[in-house]
Amino acid sequence: MRKTDTWQDNRDIIAEIKQKDSHFASIFDEHTQLDQQINQLEHDVVKHASRDEEIEKMKRRKLQLKDEIYKIIDKNKIQSRA
Repeated sequence: MRKTDTWQDNRDIIAEIKQKDSHFASIFDEHTQLDQQINQLEHDVVKHASRDEEIEKMKRRKLQLKDEIYKIIDKNKIQSRA
């Protein structure tokens, strides 16, 4: 997969994998929820200052999920070509 691939570039395969792989659907949803929570906390200056450590933990988890998501996407792209 190219480093510049985005969710939008892979929306068709993401939708397909989400339907057939409950684990993928679960981690994709968790990633989306973390993204929303992080954005909310970062835009609330008062909460952000007191929750820096929590936000960093959330970002690390989100990155782990993103890596796993892209590995699954890559694996499915390879299998669909075979």
